Amino acid sequence: MSSSDEVLVVVSKLKNYIKNSSGMNTSGNVPAKLSELIRGLCEGAIENAKKDGRKTVMDRDFATSCSQSHSEAA
Repeated sequence: MSSSDEVLVVVSKLKNYIKNSSGMNTSGNVPAKLSELIRGLCEGAIENAKKDGRKTVMDRDFATSCSQSHSEAA
């Protein structure tokens, strides 16, 4: 398994969250899809940190990345 295929979420916690929040079950391919989305968010945050000349990704880098991806989707 390459690092681009690696699941980045704790599957048991994800399933528990969904079950406890909604009473619903979680499909087996949800963790892989969420990991794909997380990778995209991380790439955007990394770019934001680089643009600011930093070697540390900060929470604000995700906020900028998240708002950009939401506005692009609209």
